[in-house]
Amino acid sequence: MTIPTATHFGELKIGDLVLPCAVLPGGTRVISQGAMATAFGPVTGGWQMRKRAENEHAGELPPFMVAESLKPFIPNDLRTLVSSPHKYKDPRGGPIRIGFEATLLPKVCDVWLKAREKNALTKIQKPVADRAEILMRGLAHVGIIALIDEVTGYEEIRDELALQAILDAYLRKELAAWAKRFPNEFYQQMFRLKGWQWKGMSVNRPSIVGKFTNDLVYERLAPGVLKELQTRNPKDEKGRRSAKHHQWLTEDVGHPALAQHLHAVIGFMRASSQWDQFYRLMQRAFPKKGNTIELALTDKRGEPL
Repeated sequence: MTIPTATHFGELKIGDLVLPCAVLPGGTRVISQGAMATAFGPVTGGWQMRKRAENEHAGELPPFMVAESLKPFIPNDLRTLVSSPHKYKDPRGGPIRIGFEATLLPKVCDVWLKAREKNALTKIQKPVADRAEILMRGLAHVGIIALIDEVTGYEEIRDELALQAILDAYLRKELAAWAKRFPNEFYQQMFRLKGWQWKGMSVNRPSIVGKFTNDLVYERLAPGVLKELQTRNPKDEKGRRSAKHHQWLTEDVGHPALAQHLHAVIGFMRASSQWDQFYRLMQRAFPKKGNTIELALTDKRGEPL
């Protein structure tokens, strides 16, 4: 069996932990076996880990999950996954590396936390559960896949087919008949926060309203949606579009996502007294798709790191 060469490398930093990670051909994201051992157990020497990897037995658990106290809390599907690590090469040289699929990280954390909840851990093992809690809190805001894509640089060339799948789900092939999708309150609240006089929906609104709508809604709805809408629904020589952007959204995914997003946006508008205050809330809760997301981390006491 040919051992693949990783295409991207990076370091995932959560709290005081630094977890080397990589992306393999085909898009599989992995965290190194050494990083997992550092996060969840007594540190095992590199030569020991390589020897163990070379002499794998079917169903054998990795060092960070062999404790008897953990076994009752390991589901069968997780047991299978952790028993099948990925071997890969570093294009920069060095020995063959071993890694686990990145999606295992929160699942392993969950095992440790469940064991702690049932008072099944020894005194020596409890600090490991504390580290698992810090990791879980860090991962609660952003998916592990997105984190690794960011630190390795893989997000810049992410599979175009994945983006196309999103666009196919959100956008229809043909233009739909017009139907009201934006509540009046969305524009009323926008005018209030900007300090503009509201004269009703029948009065032409400033062109800047369209730019704000793109910013607040379509740029935050799903990756690539606004760019594709501007392609499908271009402006004419007078700067007008032949249809509304929302007429291109699909009934099963696009319109429900739009309605849910607008509900949240209007809620933030109601809770804000100034535009800048509202916009900060939007940036934090619904960052524009494709922008870097800041990860707010806390220690085991809930204090910022």
